[in-house]
Amino acid sequence: MRILGIDPGTATTGYGAIVTKRKSDKFVCVEYGIIHTSVDLSQSERLKKIEREILKLINKFEPHLIAIERLYFFKNSKTAISVSQAKGVILLAAAKKKVPIIEFTPLEVKMTIVGYGRAKKTQIQKMIKTLLNLEETPKPDDAADALALAICAHFANFSLLKNVEKTLDKG
Repeated sequence: MRILGIDPGTATTGYGAIVTKRKSDKFVCVEYGIIHTSVDLSQSERLKKIEREILKLINKFEPHLIAIERLYFFKNSKTAISVSQAKGVILLAAAKKKVPIIEFTPLEVKMTIVGYGRAKKTQIQKMIKTLLNLEETPKPDDAADALALAICAHFANFSLLKNVEKTLDKG
């Protein structure tokens, strides 16, 4: 299974692609990086660029699933609005390509990756490096967050597949 994790943002959108093996808890990192938009662009042009780049990533990796952060709380409403707009164009791109979406809150990501809901970003990044057997900690933070989302989707999907297989075996 191919999973594309996306950490939405207007200035920087992180992405991380992993490949998993069915009936296995093993996965490998294919690629990670960011989509950067210039502050010199209008908000609509920035969103247009994000959508265009997400569509390119979907075409490139042909994911079976996209994992994205579920927005649930922001101290800054201006940030919340722009991140929500970026998330909207990402959801639109996924819908255009008929790729299912799974969402995780930051707490769910921390619990899945580190086992602790108040884990620091550095703890998550170290665990991602270990889980993906990477030589270096993924940078920047947005790309590392996207990989964490993809890993969460893998574990959620793996658990779901195991439960379905158990049910089929009993039937």
